[in-house]
Amino acid sequence: MSIDENVQVVKDFFAAIGSGDKQAMLALVAEDIEWIIPGEDWPLAGAYRGHAGLEEVLEKANQTVEMSYPMPPEFLAQGDRVLAIGIAIGEIKATNKPFKDDWVFDITVREGKLTKIREYIDTQALARASRRA
Repeated sequence: MSIDENVQVVKDFFAAIGSGDKQAMLALVAEDIEWIIPGEDWPLAGAYRGHAGLEEVLEKANQTVEMSYPMPPEFLAQGDRVLAIGIAIGEIKATNKPFKDDWVFDITVREGKLTKIREYIDTQALARASRRA
């Protein structure tokens, strides 16, 4: 696929997440997708694999984080990798503490499917917001 097509697949993935369209989202990811979220001391940190792992992390996010997650404003691509660059603003539900997270998702696209997502996020901001008094 072309670089433009890879970027469009990533945009479609973010749109599917934003609209809550689970079937459209799953159609855009490989069966063996791997999503890696770095950090410690916050609920979403970990590695998630396959469609079940993808559903797990998104369900966990819905349960633990209230977040504004607009379409990333910038995409950079080369070959089969697309970087999505954005900002998330939200609150950890268990603590009611706010956070602002500047992030980059490093996404690999092969044959029209997302195969890997590696987040680069502000883990300290998220850990601080997750910490109980």
